[in-house]
Amino acid sequence: MISLKFPDGSARDFESGVTGRDVAASISKSLEKNAVAVVVDGAIRDLGEPIQNDGDIRIVKRTDPEALTLIRHDAAHVMAEAVQALYPDTQVTIGPVIENGFYYDFARDESFTPEDLPVIEKKMAQIIASNHPFTVEVWSREKAKKVFAEKGEHFKVELVDAIPEGEDVKIYHQGDWFDLCRGPHMDTTGRIGKGFKLLKIAGAYWRGDSNNPMLQRIYGTAWANEDDLKAYLHQLEEAEKRDHRRLGREMDLFHFQEEAPGAVFWHAKGWSLFQALIGYMRRRQQEWGYVEVNSPDMMERTLWEQSGHWEKFQENMYIAETPDDRVFCCKPMNCPGHVQIFKNGLKSYRDLPLRIAEFGKVHRYEPSGALHGLLRVRHFTQDDAHIFCTEDQITEECVKLNEQVLSIYRDFGFEDVRIKFSDRPEKRVGADEVWDKAEAALKRAVEAAGLSYELNPGEGAFYGPKLEYVLRDAIGRDWQCGTVQVDLNMPERLGAYYIGADGEKTVPVMIHRAMFGSLERFTGILVEHHAGHLPLWLSPVQAVVATIVSDANDYAQTVLERLKAAGLRAEADLRNEKINYKVREHSVAKVPVILVAGKREAEEGTVSVRRLGSQKQEVMSLDDAVAMIEAESVPPDAKPSDGAAKAA
Repeated sequence: MISLKFPDGSARDFESGVTGRDVAASISKSLEKNAVAVVVDGAIRDLGEPIQNDGDIRIVKRTDPEALTLIRHDAAHVMAEAVQALYPDTQVTIGPVIENGFYYDFARDESFTPEDLPVIEKKMAQIIASNHPFTVEVWSREKAKKVFAEKGEHFKVELVDAIPEGEDVKIYHQGDWFDLCRGPHMDTTGRIGKGFKLLKIAGAYWRGDSNNPMLQRIYGTAWANEDDLKAYLHQLEEAEKRDHRRLGREMDLFHFQEEAPGAVFWHAKGWSLFQALIGYMRRRQQEWGYVEVNSPDMMERTLWEQSGHWEKFQENMYIAETPDDRVFCCKPMNCPGHVQIFKNGLKSYRDLPLRIAEFGKVHRYEPSGALHGLLRVRHFTQDDAHIFCTEDQITEECVKLNEQVLSIYRDFGFEDVRIKFSDRPEKRVGADEVWDKAEAALKRAVEAAGLSYELNPGEGAFYGPKLEYVLRDAIGRDWQCGTVQVDLNMPERLGAYYIGADGEKTVPVMIHRAMFGSLERFTGILVEHHAGHLPLWLSPVQAVVATIVSDANDYAQTVLERLKAAGLRAEADLRNEKINYKVREHSVAKVPVILVAGKREAEEGTVSVRRLGSQKQEVMSLDDAVAMIEAESVPPDAKPSDGAAKAA
């Protein structure tokens, strides 16, 4: 007999070898009907897999969050079966679950086309409707290789060879079709339901190696029901409309080109937006007691060996050797440079906390396939800061940081922010007892701030645990931006110390902090969140003066001068074009305010004000229009607080 403990704390005895399906049936018929998998000691398993030992158990129903992964996994297998049924000359390779869906890579001489996707979907629907059971067998390696070789599935033979010795070679059947798979799966294909759709076709090298054959990848998405699918497809449509790469072209913000992969060519308007972000953060940091510094872009290899980057991060670093045989690295992070600044001159405990900030350009190699506009680049600017403090000051500093970072996100229109706690990764520096202390200190700080968090196991930096701030945008997508990390390793490795109250040398705690994170990435997120319609204070061009007739050109120049004198970013459009054409063009460029000037406006000293996204226009005096735009252009951090406004 074995004892299985349920989530409510109760336990029951069963015969060894009982299956999850048997356990569900013993509880209720409805649970057996709705069950799709079972979790035993934290690991998800097939319902039909025998349970041999005591443990914790939980039945997974199709409506549970874990079931979504199974739905997508099963959908990938059904898609592979459908493809081979329709195109028998096709080899299947691998088909994992990914965020929001799945894909499968196929080897086929003829190319798939977008027109093939509805045909494959129709076949998938037939397979799902047939409700074939998923069953599993364990084969010997020799049998698996022989069967797949006879079928002409040469990629599967290679995958069998890659399975570690001692690990089962599992074959999952769904009707007559079968595949090599670790599992688990739901009990039948019918459990997938109708909430699936195939999305696109792309190329992918076998095992991600450009020396290997090019395969064809079909992406799909699958959800628990058709309503969830419909909501996701709507989100995709919205995301396409908001794509920062398209908006970047329309707004004339930036571009990329092959001669500098993963590096941004900022245009004047984009650079204006970028500098507005830096100006905002600089003001906030001065308010919070930071000093701004700048560290070298390249430093010698020995420093990166001491910091641990050479051992743990080298594959992401740009390395150069000079004619005098010295090896230098472009900095992938600002922290070692900030430690050198801290070390320059003797520090006392009275000098702590010392808050050092830098808008530092860092360089990290990312695979070409991972690059994605501003959201994934190789060279980017961080609003990086490091707080050197005592262990007693960790909690207070981290509580302040939480308050500060959340206030910043509110200023940019992000109200829905979640926090993830990322603990020690497998690849790290420092002793476990040091990590124990750092993780405990960071958890205390989050709890002291009264904030909830979810655990993100093994995702900390190689030198310390971290908090990750995840923003939810206007269409429900999540973006990881800011981080706070407690580091008890790097200061010691780089020889940093201060003189404590006892007169002894003491290693400081180093808190790493970024709020925007990558300014390039944050810019891309902002553009997509606001669909290009940025708040007026951030807009690269805040107002355009557009003339109706050439007789108003002189007046338009007067309007422009008034706007610029008020500190506004403004332009004049005096082209010999129809006003509707001008308005449409500037609307596409997401200019928030267009001031229309014609002969009548010139005579009366007025302007017609058009707002982005509105068909209405309002005639105002020039003084009132300038005052209105000037008031709206004040950054949120420069606006008086409610108390100050009432007092005024």
